[in-house]
Amino acid sequence: MVLSREYAPQIVVKTEGLPREDWLEYRRLGIGGSDAAAVLGISPFQTGRDLYYDKLKIVSANDDDNWVAKKAGTLLEPLVAEIFSYRTGLKVYRKPFMYQHPKYPWMLADLDYLVELPNGKIAILECKTTNPFGKENWWYNGCEIVPLNYEVQGRHYMSVMNIDRVYYCCYYTNTAEEAIIRHTDRDAAYEAELIFLEEDFWTNRVQAHVPPPYIEKDGELILQSIKRRFGPADLDAPPVMLNPSNAIPVLSYYDLRKKKAALSAEVKKLENEMSRAKAYIIEQMGSSCRANYTGADADYAVSYLPSYTTGIPKDKLERLKEVHPDIYNEYVVRSVTRRFTVKKIAAQAA
Repeated sequence: MVLSREYAPQIVVKTEGLPREDWLEYRRLGIGGSDAAAVLGISPFQTGRDLYYDKLKIVSANDDDNWVAKKAGTLLEPLVAEIFSYRTGLKVYRKPFMYQHPKYPWMLADLDYLVELPNGKIAILECKTTNPFGKENWWYNGCEIVPLNYEVQGRHYMSVMNIDRVYYCCYYTNTAEEAIIRHTDRDAAYEAELIFLEEDFWTNRVQAHVPPPYIEKDGELILQSIKRRFGPADLDAPPVMLNPSNAIPVLSYYDLRKKKAALSAEVKKLENEMSRAKAYIIEQMGSSCRANYTGADADYAVSYLPSYTTGIPKDKLERLKEVHPDIYNEYVVRSVTRRFTVKKIAAQAA
């Protein structure tokens, strides 16, 4: 695929003042930058199947449990942009529009900010927020990187906008000096492959109404997707009969569980030995919370500090239910989980 650089993005709609529900409907007209990682099966937030369902309005992929982080990220965008400008000396500005690629109209872009470069060119700025633990995703083996899902997002935007550089500024602490700043430059080969995969997803999955397979490596992410699709358990539903072609995971799960049990036995043995060693050390410490040992090759520091948790013991919870049922019903939340098992049943005699 040979990509032309002689084009300008087209405006789909002005986003300033646009109601959120209307904005979501416009997003369903194609694939946005934040969708690109899901298309490739590398998004930590949603599967390709979630994206497919959302585009067709079958099931929304919105994660209500994560609404605070999303809201905080949106509210902090102006601050992150200001930090980027402060750190780099570059001017940033917004253009409140949703854009589309003129040749691939299903490629959409809704940018955070644009950047004026000293040479007169324009770059893109993506504003990100994370926590002190999440900042580790911006390094790999001590080298600076851009998390893959964000890199794909930026490359999608560069393609739509016909811009050659995207900057990232990630805010994770209370000081501007510690904000992470990275950039990615345009790569024609990478871009061509990305367009090919996105077009296949849009044409052969979304428009053809053919659900994509689950290709993600994160099993929990896939399970969350399935739960959203099918909802709560139906105890009255008849058993599903699996045929040999789709029963392979049953055998795989059964074998993996046996392997896990064997490893768990070894882990339990090691944990028991660790508990014995721990008990001996604590006996020597008495009521003290710390101990030190100077060895031949290294020094060792031992700590045994108290920790405090707040909760209601089960017997007190039962009493609360009987004596103060109004308070119990107001604050106690009943959660439902489903226990998954695979049992091997002896073959029936012929």
